[in-house]
Amino acid sequence: MIQIIAGAKGKGKTKVLLDKVNNEVKSAKGSIVYLDKNNKHMYELSNKIRLINVKDYMISNNDEFLGFLCGIISCDHDLQSIYLDSFLTIGFVDDDNINQVFDKLNLISNHFKINLCISISLNYDQIPDNMKENILVSL
Repeated sequence: MIQIIAGAKGKGKTKVLLDKVNNEVKSAKGSIVYLDKNNKHMYELSNKIRLINVKDYMISNNDEFLGFLCGIISCDHDLQSIYLDSFLTIGFVDDDNINQVFDKLNLISNHFKINLCISISLNYDQIPDNMKENILVSL
């Protein structure tokens, strides 16, 4: 399942994402990973959550990002959820490939039974129709 936290830059998506992941970890039966573009939020996350700075891994396009995501999943059979902050940036997603990347994320999530929660810097009306049913919060 994919959940989306949407809103323009600076609207508080990361705060919502951090609150959600820190609440989930309290009752999690599996492990949780948080992907971000830097280590800025390291001290705001529970120490039970694995923070990965995607910029450290020299990823340069959306295919490499999706492969990286599958690599994380393949290394942890107890993985329950992955949180993706700044999804458009870390995933190299733009208007031309957003539908393709989202469809692939959906396949990955369903196949491996992993929950994905992504923050996306788009307003509700900018999000493609096929993604709108996944919106959890729109700021």
